[in-house]
Amino acid sequence: MKKLIDYINTNVLVKIMSLKMAAVFARVIAGLLTSKAIAIFIGVEGLALIGNLQNFVSSTQTLSVLGLYNGVVKQISKFKEDALQLSKTISTVFYLGFIATILASFFCYFNASLINEFIFPTYNNYDYVIKIFAIALPFYSLNMFVFSIMNGFSKYKILIIINIIGQVLGVTIALLLIYQRELDGALISVVIAESLVFLITLVGIINRRSLVGLIQVKNISLDTFKQMSPNSIIALFSAVIVPLIALAIRSYIIDNIGYKEAGFWEAITRISKYYSMFIGTLMTLYILPRFSEIVSVKEFRKEVLTLYKAIIPAFSVVLIVIYLSRSYVIDLIFSSDFKPVEDLFLWQLLGDFIRVLSLVIAYQFLAKKMFWHFVITEAFFVLILYLTSVYFIDIYGVKGAVIGHFVSYMLYYAVILMIFSSSLFGVESDSK
Repeated sequence: MKKLIDYINTNVLVKIMSLKMAAVFARVIAGLLTSKAIAIFIGVEGLALIGNLQNFVSSTQTLSVLGLYNGVVKQISKFKEDALQLSKTISTVFYLGFIATILASFFCYFNASLINEFIFPTYNNYDYVIKIFAIALPFYSLNMFVFSIMNGFSKYKILIIINIIGQVLGVTIALLLIYQRELDGALISVVIAESLVFLITLVGIINRRSLVGLIQVKNISLDTFKQMSPNSIIALFSAVIVPLIALAIRSYIIDNIGYKEAGFWEAITRISKYYSMFIGTLMTLYILPRFSEIVSVKEFRKEVLTLYKAIIPAFSVVLIVIYLSRSYVIDLIFSSDFKPVEDLFLWQLLGDFIRVLSLVIAYQFLAKKMFWHFVITEAFFVLILYLTSVYFIDIYGVKGAVIGHFVSYMLYYAVILMIFSSSLFGVESDSK
């Protein structure tokens, strides 16, 4: 742990890290407040519907920008002093993202009824919520475009401050809508929350208005798109497929067991997401840049063992505390109506533990640009997650979903260990 802290102090701006953690903390608090409001004013069944809508919105948002904004950050950082290359990067991302977003918006608006049946099976008509989302989607795209430019120019401080202000604005509007319109209000808040941040991000556009002249149709570049496409595909695969699998599992629970049970599963996944944000942020800040520096098998093995020694004991204690205090956690975040969620904690926490073990190693895929390894292992994981969840749901009911979560991560971890077996368990050497 001391080595990890020393590395962060040396290689990561402490002020930026503290701001990043503050942003994560704000996001968790916003989530906790929203979850409590949903529990009080809407109930268990409503949480299941909100979960389905959130998964659809998340996938569609990423698809609407073609996953380009992850790759554009590196491109801008690389060419910030080269006006022509910078123009090609910004122009390509802006126009391709604009076309994709408009197409996605039109599709959602004119197929609202079809999407409603997909997200809200055998339930009320929320076509109008989908149409609101379609109208708000371009503002989300613009917001992400500006975010990626500011990120590329290393404007971390203003980005994180905007994120924090956006969380405050989002949760305030969500609480007001839930209080006034209950389920309808919660659904509306889900589809407009990310787009509202654009109002704050306008400050970034004003500060970077000199870049507007660089956005030119003639500078759209196929080569630039090809350079960003690996990052784009990675972003699309993770951010589109995984939420859709979650939606499919939740819908399966709804169809075969009921809305309440689907709400219980959504509750445990929310709890998992809240505590996972912190360790996920720490891993991104440390592991990715650290693994990028490593050039030998011996050093990689040593670093993995160091990370395990630093992270795993602390994370284990956190999970044990959460498990032992699960009844209090449920009362704090939700309400007594969610008491059956207690039975889901064990398998969810075990799955999250294995998930961290596997991700520590799997970050090497991103650090070393092992594109196909990442895609194939992710495809394997989402397929196994769905199949095991369905299999165990048929046997154990809603508990089967969290058992499937655990089993799928066990299998994923086994695959990761096989891929890196020579690096982790082979004869130690300094070979690359």
